[in-house]
Amino acid sequence: MQGLKLPSSVHSTSSLFPKFAFPIRPTAHAVHSAGLIRRSLAISPCIISCKYFDLKGAHDSHIKGKASVQPITEELIPEKPNDLSVSGDSIRRRFLDFYASRGHKVLPSASLVPDDPTVLLTIAGMLQFKPIFLGKVPRQVPCAATAQRCIRTNDVENVGRTTRHHTFFEMLGNFSFGDYFKKEAIKWAWELSTAELGLPAERLWISVFEDDDEAFEIWHQEVGVPADRIKRMGEDDNFWTSGVTGPCGPCSEIYYDFHPERGTFDADLGDDSRFIEFYNLVFMQYNKKDDGSLEPLKQKNIDTGMGLERVARILQMVPSNYETDLIYPIIEKASELANIPYGLADDSTKLKLKIIGDHMRAIVYLISDGVNPSNIGRGYVVRRLIRRVVRTGRLLGIRGDGRENLEGAFLPAIAEKVIDLGTHIDSDVKARAPRILEEIKREEYRFVQTLERGEELLELMIADALSSAREKGTVPCLAGKDAFLLYDTYGFPVEITVEVAEELGVTVDMNAFDNEMEKQRRRSQAAHHAVKLEVGDDADLTANVPDTEFLGYDTLSARAVIKGLLVNGKSVIQVPEGSEVEVLLDKTPFYAESGGQIADHGLMCVSDGENQQRTVVEIRDVQKSMGNLFVHKGTIKEGVLEVGKEVEAEVDPKLRQWAKVHHTATHLLQSALKKVIGQETSQAGSLVAFDRLRFDFNFHRPLLDDEILEIERLINGWIGDAAVLQTKVMPLTEAKEAGAIAMFGEKYGEEVRVVEVPGVSMELCGGTHVSNTAEIRGFKIISEQGIASGIRRIEAVAGEAFIEYVNSRDYYMKQLCNNLKVKAEEVTTRVDNLLEELRTARNEVSLLRSKAAVYKASTIASKAVLVGSSKEIRVLVESMDDTDADSLKSAAEYLIDSLQDPAAVVLGSSPSEGKVSLVAAFTPGVVELGIQAGKFIGPIAKLCGGGGGGRPNFAQAGGRKPENLSSALEKARSELMEILW
Repeated sequence: MQGLKLPSSVHSTSSLFPKFAFPIRPTAHAVHSAGLIRRSLAISPCIISCKYFDLKGAHDSHIKGKASVQPITEELIPEKPNDLSVSGDSIRRRFLDFYASRGHKVLPSASLVPDDPTVLLTIAGMLQFKPIFLGKVPRQVPCAATAQRCIRTNDVENVGRTTRHHTFFEMLGNFSFGDYFKKEAIKWAWELSTAELGLPAERLWISVFEDDDEAFEIWHQEVGVPADRIKRMGEDDNFWTSGVTGPCGPCSEIYYDFHPERGTFDADLGDDSRFIEFYNLVFMQYNKKDDGSLEPLKQKNIDTGMGLERVARILQMVPSNYETDLIYPIIEKASELANIPYGLADDSTKLKLKIIGDHMRAIVYLISDGVNPSNIGRGYVVRRLIRRVVRTGRLLGIRGDGRENLEGAFLPAIAEKVIDLGTHIDSDVKARAPRILEEIKREEYRFVQTLERGEELLELMIADALSSAREKGTVPCLAGKDAFLLYDTYGFPVEITVEVAEELGVTVDMNAFDNEMEKQRRRSQAAHHAVKLEVGDDADLTANVPDTEFLGYDTLSARAVIKGLLVNGKSVIQVPEGSEVEVLLDKTPFYAESGGQIADHGLMCVSDGENQQRTVVEIRDVQKSMGNLFVHKGTIKEGVLEVGKEVEAEVDPKLRQWAKVHHTATHLLQSALKKVIGQETSQAGSLVAFDRLRFDFNFHRPLLDDEILEIERLINGWIGDAAVLQTKVMPLTEAKEAGAIAMFGEKYGEEVRVVEVPGVSMELCGGTHVSNTAEIRGFKIISEQGIASGIRRIEAVAGEAFIEYVNSRDYYMKQLCNNLKVKAEEVTTRVDNLLEELRTARNEVSLLRSKAAVYKASTIASKAVLVGSSKEIRVLVESMDDTDADSLKSAAEYLIDSLQDPAAVVLGSSPSEGKVSLVAAFTPGVVELGIQAGKFIGPIAKLCGGGGGGRPNFAQAGGRKPENLSSALEKARSELMEILW
């Protein structure tokens, strides 16, 4: 198979996908001979699966120096203290503990779905702190440390091919928000690497920006790194920028040297065979202006990143990140399913196993964070990764689920291993396991069906290539675009395409295929793979405006002072009547849009006395900016608004009540869904409006009618219970321990607000709610539908909107009863009867039309002409006026049966204004000459502004230009004459 090396254990098969002749049980001697046993056994004996052989005692004997083993590489790796914990979980914990002991607040990993429109996924540890670096949000702590889950797919083709590229990885980071700077960052990074993690100082190299003398001196004079192990590097390598403008600064990296015996002369830190960068320190000290000049930042920041997988590789002394305990157990599970011991696999097979090990981590954590497979955005990332794993597994010969079900999905079995390893990566992943596994299984089944369709399409493409080559007298070649279509749309491996094509004497245009791949790669890299930071004017405009105090939980009106006014984003002192304005107050009763709840509407009024003009501002939106600054957006209806004036801010009480009703109803809905369809379902988005609520949730199928009724029954029962809501503020950890549910997409501080409907619901929520469930009055689901793969949406009404909905439905039902002359309970039966009568009448009309068309066809059969010198072929091309498409088909079938083989029939009609119908029918004798109806009718239909196709012997088409029908039929007649003569 070209471009694909398979293990020698693969036996030939008639299937497109290879199967393996395992199981085998290699001996320890065989494994030793294969070079699998390496010095890394001192730390990670689990690299060799005991499932295939017994190496009991190998670990201990090697530590004591009694074992004689040979590494599979030339690497010289120093012995590590045998009491040093170097597991991935331990490294993560030690990193966080190290910085916690130095005053850093340890914060949880942010979701892989960022709260940032400039990036598709969380691609860096600093992303959650971007608003702080921009000065848009005040820092909550002076410095922090995190272990951030990250996804990057721009280098997906390098996964498994290098020792370090991944789609999913963890970035350990320490951050300073105007607290400490360069000296502390450098010294702590060194102390962590050498004293805490135990890396030999003589194996560490440093890179600095070429002009950053300060960093060089700190590393050399204060830390003590020899000058010949500090490399000055250019802007491309060691100067970090967030974009064309914005925060930037020099960076410094720490590299580990696997081969110090090569010396320092002419050492290249870019040599992956010798060095690996594992810690990057960014000194964010400048702001890049529009003209490219740099100005010092008022607040200098530190942003660092230590790749957990890379450090684990170094400490665990394994050949690549993939053999660490963070990934290898996943690879081992895939090896088990494929029945291929990893240590005995060739490079091509190892590559495939590494791809599975890497991609499955990304898949599991993306789905855990609410990203389900789809054809757009983040969902497409998940879908592409799943498809790549499925086709890679099939290439490895994996069949079945590993539980003796050969028709089962194998991805869930590997995903279970990812989830088992994920306790310290994402504490929620185990609770979400049922949903994750179900979504993965469903997507795998769906894709396998797609793969099978790809096989069928490949057969057609090869047949076309052979047919075209015969006609042109050329070498059969499958177009690169076709091969790419199979690869990209159907997930069909190009190696298989090449192999199958070559077996049938067809080459594949791989240059064109590579061009299509390159185009896709560029599109992928352009799609949100850089974190953009820009310091905008708004940071300066509001620098002196304090946070807005929100009073809206307790009151709907309040006197406040205008602290700032903005028109078109610019700060002003005074705004005249009729202007659109944004108002900043010191305090407000207006709720700002957040947590899915829309903002309050209302009025602001200013009155300085009887002789002063009254000012009225209509507020129709409120948004949060710069952290907790409320921006009131509205129109000045009367008077002039000025900074410093006192206003009476008043929320529309009716609209606020409607929002409160729908927000509490949303909480009840989530609880009801969990009771009816399962606890694993979770929120995937919401909208709390005045007139309705919308709730998106993870579920794999439409809700049944009985389930919808049960959900409504539960919610209306809770409304009738007249339960008094309880709200309290407590520490986030305490709230989670109490079982409070976090709202989708929201970020929380250390103190959170908990809203509880006793015995029913407890959620972290900053929204407004009713005091008693009885205020909701009633609840009704008005629609339930799918909006993406695995995502369902419910729209519902409650309170006053519920009453209006019921009244309007009652009105329409009365109208229907009057028109049909039946009672309400008889409407369904009456409508069913009417529909049946309509269907019967339509069928009768259609039958009559077909009979009329057949009769008309019988009258034109005599117009067929004989074509061909050696073999007479009957050709009939005619217009049938306004005959509809179905009747036209009946006429063509009649004619092809009536005329003797060989015969070709093409009919056209214009059944209605702006519509053309075409049909082509060829007997077997015509098809044998290489003429296919489906291919013939398409170009004819294009002349009428349409298209179509079908089988070789019968095809239909349509168009939108009846005025071109005559010329199109004439074209069909002349082409048939020319081809068949």
